[in-house]
Amino acid sequence: MTPIVSAVVLAAGLSSRMEGRHKLLLDVGGEPMVRRVVRAVLGIPPAEVVVVTGYRAGDVVTALEGLPVRFVHNEAYAEGQPGSVITGIRALTEFCQAVMVVLGDQPLLTPAHLRALRDAYTTAEAGKSIFVPFSGGARGNPVMFAAHHIPEIANGGLNVGCRRLIDSHPDLVAKIELGDEAFIRDCDTPDEYAALQARALADRP
Repeated sequence: MTPIVSAVVLAAGLSSRMEGRHKLLLDVGGEPMVRRVVRAVLGIPPAEVVVVTGYRAGDVVTALEGLPVRFVHNEAYAEGQPGSVITGIRALTEFCQAVMVVLGDQPLLTPAHLRALRDAYTTAEAGKSIFVPFSGGARGNPVMFAAHHIPEIANGGLNVGCRRLIDSHPDLVAKIELGDEAFIRDCDTPDEYAALQARALADRP
C-alpha cells in the first residue's frame, strides 16, 4: 500500500555562496528554482506541503503564489538548516505515515524521482524507518522518515535535523540506491547553477 507522505520544503537559507543572488529565485527551465522543486513535490501527491521560509521570505512566498502549500517562517534561519527542519516538522498538521524533507535547491528532481523514494517505504527491510537516497554511492536528498520520528525532531532542540537523525540511528537507516544524480545535485554556487540550467534545458521534452 502506498504510504501517506507529508513534505517539508526547506527554503530559508542565506544563499551565501551565490555571490549576491538568492539561488531559490533563480530561473531554471523558465520558472524560479524553488517553484520547480515544489511543483515536483506536489506531483507525489503529498498529504500536505509545508514550506519553511527565512531569508527573503516575501520573495519566496511570491515565487510560490498559487500553489497549494502552507508557509512557516524560521526566525533563526541564519543559524542553519537543522532549525528549519524542526520549524517545518512542528508545523505539520495532517495525518501521515512518513515525512519527506526536501531541499529547495534540487530542481532536477521530478515527481517520478520522489515517488520512487516514497515507494521505498513499502519495500525496505523490516525495521528500517529512515530512508536516504544514494546515487553511485553518494548520499543525497530528500531524506524521508517514518512519522514516529516526528516527536524526536520536534522536541529535540535546534541540533536535531535530518543529518543528526541519520547519525543517531544508523541501524534504522535504509540506503536506497536510486541511480540518478538528481538526488545528489543541489545548487550553492554560480558554477553549479550554470550546470543545473544546462541539465534542465537538456531534460526538456
